[in-house]
Amino acid sequence: MMMDLVKRWRWALLVVALLVLGLVYALWPARIPVDTGAVSRGTIAVGVTDDGITRAEEYYIVSAPVTGYLDRIELEAGDKVGRGTLITRMAGRPATPIDLRTAEELRGALSVAQASANAASTTLAQARRDFSRAQELSERGFLAKSQLEAAQTRVATGEASLAGARAEVARIRALLAQPGSSPGAIRVPVRAPASGTVMSVITESEGVIAEGTPLMTIGDPGRIEVVVDLLSREAVRVSPGDRVEISQWGGRDPLIGIVDRIEPYGRLKVSALGIEEQRVNIIIRFAPSALAQAARLGHGYQLDATIILETAKDAVRVPIGALFRGEDAGWRVFALENGRARERKIRLGLINDEYAQVLGGLAAGQKVILNPGNAIKDGARVAER
Repeated sequence: MMMDLVKRWRWALLVVALLVLGLVYALWPARIPVDTGAVSRGTIAVGVTDDGITRAEEYYIVSAPVTGYLDRIELEAGDKVGRGTLITRMAGRPATPIDLRTAEELRGALSVAQASANAASTTLAQARRDFSRAQELSERGFLAKSQLEAAQTRVATGEASLAGARAEVARIRALLAQPGSSPGAIRVPVRAPASGTVMSVITESEGVIAEGTPLMTIGDPGRIEVVVDLLSREAVRVSPGDRVEISQWGGRDPLIGIVDRIEPYGRLKVSALGIEEQRVNIIIRFAPSALAQAARLGHGYQLDATIILETAKDAVRVPIGALFRGEDAGWRVFALENGRARERKIRLGLINDEYAQVLGGLAAGQKVILNPGNAIKDGARVAER
């Protein structure tokens, strides 16, 4: 009897079964498409990044020695000059006649300047002798490279001091050479205080200028450093010798630098949003391996510098896009296991812009869901895109 009933309604039962299967299929929850990333092992570094500006390690601003008429400066930026090279001449005259008292004061100042020049010359000669001996010892392997560089720095400092002292002597002599009451002008030469490259010509055209007006800057563009102004609360975390990665300088690979010194003086700076900030200059020198590429930079070039504060090698790393906070405000991720999302509580160490160091809760090689949405819950069926 039952078999007859089934045979009679077999087509109706088949249609009902198909309808039920279609309904179940339509209402069956679909897998949520997700992006995934892998937990890996590698180095993770944490640092502070800010804009930086390159500058020549030593540069000189040549100024007008007297008030008078300036001849046109023919030198251009990029020209090489030697110490004592004639830059231009000035037809100078004192703003007011030189009286006897002023003349005596200038003679006294000239004596002091000459004494300073003599002392600077003696110091430079001794520094050169010390450098020569240091070179011999370094070639034999009896002297550290840092001591040889220190001796070379003392020579450069001595040359700069001597050039400055001689310039002061020349300035005072030029003032004394001017007649106290004669209205006639005198020709005063303006010479380069040191050897280097003309970095910029500030006052090029001829005309009447005041004493002390900047004319040009001279320096060595091959010897540059980087200046980064950090917030004072970030600068206290930086130490001399810290590694620096320099990016956005124009090349494909970052340049490596080393923190040379931290200026002890903070200054007020107003940000673009009008916020008052205390900023501190961090001076960075290029590592020897980066000098060849850094030679393409000049004075006043902009770049980004990341000062590395902490580093962990062979760390378990998870992409920061996988992190989110749980109900207890602890860090969580969704691990991908057998096509389902499994919520995992993890402990983190260092965190930077790309990765977070995993101290517990995940192992290298596991897959995690990146940027999980609100639709993803623990146990949800997911599919990788």
